[in-house]
Amino acid sequence: MPHTALPRLADLENASEFTARHIGPDAADEARMLAAIGPASRRALIDAIIPRAIARPTPMELPAPLSEAQALAELKALAAQNRVLTSHLGCGYFGTLTPGVILRNVLENPAWYTAYTPYQAEISQGRMEALVNFQTMVTDLTGMAIANASMLDEATAAAEAMTLAARVGKSKATRFVVAHDVLPQSLEVIRTRAKPLGITVDQVHATEIAASLAAAPAFGVLLQYPGVNGQLRDLKPIIDAAHAAGAMAIVGADLLALTLLVSPGELGADIAFGSTQRFGMPMGAGGPHAAYLATQDAFKRSLPGRLVGVSVDSHGAPAYRLALQTREQHIRREKATSNICTAQVLPAVVASLYAVYHGPAGLKRIAQRVAVLTAILAEGLKAMGWRLLHDTAFDTLHVEAGERRDALMAAAVASGRNLRAASADTLGISLDETSTRADVEALWAVFAQGNVTPTIAQYADTVTPMIPAALQRTSDYLTHPVFNTHHSETEMLRYIRMLSDKDLALDRSMIPLGSCTMKLNATSEMIPITWPEFAHIHPFAPAEQLAGYAALNTQLTGWLAQATGYSGISLQPNAGSQGEYAGLLAIMGWHASRGDAHRKVCLIPESAHGTNPASAQMAGMQVVVVKCEAGGNVDLDDLRAKCGKHAADLAAIMITYPSTYGVFEPQVRTLCEIVHAHGGRVYVDGANMNALVGLAAPGEFGGDVSHLNLHKTFCIPHGGGGPGVGPVCVVEDLVPFLPGHATAGEKRAGGVGAVSAAPLGNAAVLPISWMYIRMMGADGLKSATEIAILSANYIAARLADHYDIHFSGGIDGVKGGGVAHECILDLRPLKDSSGVSAEDVAKRLIDYGFHAPTLSFPVAGTLMVEPTESEPLAELDRFCDAMIAIRGEIAQVESGAWPREDNPLKNAPHTAASLLANDWTHAYARETAAYPVASLRRGKYWSPVGRVDNVHGDRNLFCSCLPVGDYAGE
Repeated sequence: MPHTALPRLADLENASEFTARHIGPDAADEARMLAAIGPASRRALIDAIIPRAIARPTPMELPAPLSEAQALAELKALAAQNRVLTSHLGCGYFGTLTPGVILRNVLENPAWYTAYTPYQAEISQGRMEALVNFQTMVTDLTGMAIANASMLDEATAAAEAMTLAARVGKSKATRFVVAHDVLPQSLEVIRTRAKPLGITVDQVHATEIAASLAAAPAFGVLLQYPGVNGQLRDLKPIIDAAHAAGAMAIVGADLLALTLLVSPGELGADIAFGSTQRFGMPMGAGGPHAAYLATQDAFKRSLPGRLVGVSVDSHGAPAYRLALQTREQHIRREKATSNICTAQVLPAVVASLYAVYHGPAGLKRIAQRVAVLTAILAEGLKAMGWRLLHDTAFDTLHVEAGERRDALMAAAVASGRNLRAASADTLGISLDETSTRADVEALWAVFAQGNVTPTIAQYADTVTPMIPAALQRTSDYLTHPVFNTHHSETEMLRYIRMLSDKDLALDRSMIPLGSCTMKLNATSEMIPITWPEFAHIHPFAPAEQLAGYAALNTQLTGWLAQATGYSGISLQPNAGSQGEYAGLLAIMGWHASRGDAHRKVCLIPESAHGTNPASAQMAGMQVVVVKCEAGGNVDLDDLRAKCGKHAADLAAIMITYPSTYGVFEPQVRTLCEIVHAHGGRVYVDGANMNALVGLAAPGEFGGDVSHLNLHKTFCIPHGGGGPGVGPVCVVEDLVPFLPGHATAGEKRAGGVGAVSAAPLGNAAVLPISWMYIRMMGADGLKSATEIAILSANYIAARLADHYDIHFSGGIDGVKGGGVAHECILDLRPLKDSSGVSAEDVAKRLIDYGFHAPTLSFPVAGTLMVEPTESEPLAELDRFCDAMIAIRGEIAQVESGAWPREDNPLKNAPHTAASLLANDWTHAYARETAAYPVASLRRGKYWSPVGRVDNVHGDRNLFCSCLPVGDYAGE
């Protein structure tokens, strides 16, 4: 027998094994895929598709990849550099106890975190029910009429509230008044947002606002409830004064406090906003957390962000859907009132389920305990001779410390806790759900400085909350059955499972959404997000306590710089839309620094993402549209003409590369040169970076600014529509204009302010991208890009005989013409021949067990497909088989075998209930509806509702929990 060589240790220690687990197709699959496409090798395919002019000359310089266990160990050492102290810092961030049933079954469950934004209503009923619960929770607690389905963070919600007031208010003033005791990070983001819009922000002491409005008009007034230093004041006289002066009244309110306090709606507020962080989401150094925005009924059609409403399905049953979608940036574009794209769905689901689990009585009990502990702490401090600046409070005290402030803060740190420096001679102390009697006694010991301290027993039975009688809430809230049913863990577990069973996420099947890159979110990447060292630390803790996050920031931005070719990166933007906005502010700041503040024209191709023009509008820029050629490329002649016409005022161009049409434009270097020659800067939208990493770098082929979507290319999960992270990347001369964060002590010479509430934005999810890059290495990342392109071309090749491939490179020898990482299937000819629309195909795919590709974007009547590198060949084939079978069904309609208005496509998706009905009058068999391919018999996803009626939902807008009768019937 021939001798078999024994394996060497080095061969067995394969640190790059994660790459093989992340990438779906193996070598044999790759050979089969190439045979279908045409080129002899992957290298030949990539060389044919990637323009030679943009190919990067050198590989990325990244550390050698580690195995999953090794990477987790290295990250654990990094996390250990953080020092987690008991936080009494408050300022909008509090300790909270995430119920284990929610932690394990939602936050750590791929059925929830791998879901996509609920644009396809029928397969999103579970997460949308949770979001309707969120909206109901917010409206009940705030006393407002309508609330959206979450915002990015409290500070950006405050800024959105300001612009909402500017839009819907009757005042023509450009002045906005902010009370003295708002959260400092909210004020900072408000100032950033206001400047390019020409809004003047004045901070005025709350007691002087009425007089200030009498002296100078304003369109809005923003108040904090309770104030950042804990004071509870009756806001009604200020709100009445604002209304009398023609201003809108906005209240930033703490939801937990509102279980005990008169609601903003009862006080007369027009808009309420705030954070739901303390409803079960860890502080996470600043995020992700779901903020909220609520308003009166009259302003519902101007409310930014997403709104889940109740409609009916094709069988007349109640069904949820995203309501009033025409407000969204991807449709309104430069007319959009906000560029909000990613929301915070997963944290919003956690917050809503926290309210469901505890119910109104449980939430009130938690709040009362916090309030009583705070009052006991106050009595002890006063007994020791300390002066409190306010005699009202919910959870925060303001202590006059004088010259002893710094010594007290140091003593607190030595005892394992942080106090807030409220001013030069005062301290803030905040308590929360996690606070204990021992915490109160430890705080007394800090302030006793060796003297005798009080005991809890002295006050436990006599002290009551420091809430004035006039502000004590008497109105009901959370009366709906959903908040009064699921209080045992058994009930809660089954409710969560029932919701997730209604949905389709990556844990069930491929989600082939073009432009959205629904790739694997590996378990090893997800594990660190709940480590205490990352999860339980305050974003404004002293810098030396955040050393682990600082090191992670340094490493991750360095790796992303290698991938993009840029010199400086900020991880602060907590959504791709905010990264766009920050990048445009950097460009505007650079122009202003050179005396060119008049340069405000932003060129945007017809093919651009909808957030692009919306972001430009928010940055105070004038949008000018550039035409595209028939092949989808930017029309360089039109570009030259527009650059020439606006040469004196040109600020920038925004392009997406590869383009939104899914092709690599060969003349992109020339495009950049044209814009630069006319004094403009080039913004390269990084939404399609999954087609570039390791192959080409925007910062090397002419880009000046890009944002990345870490929730796309770098594996942070979409979470049903958030969290996201949108780092902004810039070339060397724009680095001074990256976002600062004065609240956290980070100022930049360029003067661009904060764009997010926390300096690292959604900091707690950054370890996911760190893990991905650390385990993949340079070669693994490059392979992922190449396989993503290979997979898209395989789908194009398999479907080219059945559907028109709209836009391709037209490359000889590449079946399907050659596309980037996504391809567009043109269904418009089939609409003419059969009456079947792209939406019909999208809904029929649900019967086959698939989430639809991107529908009617960027071209109406098309489906844009992006498979990603993570999907195995078997799943790619299953999708292609489904699409080919659907084409066969369309042929049945074309031939007249099935009527145009009664066929499986028009009636899709088919529910189990509809198939079990006694009467079946359709022209096709029940089996055809249910099991169009044999493999579905092994495991069938059943849509919980029939096709949702969008028009009915908008005409009969209803955005809170279903009435009790409907709920009981369900």
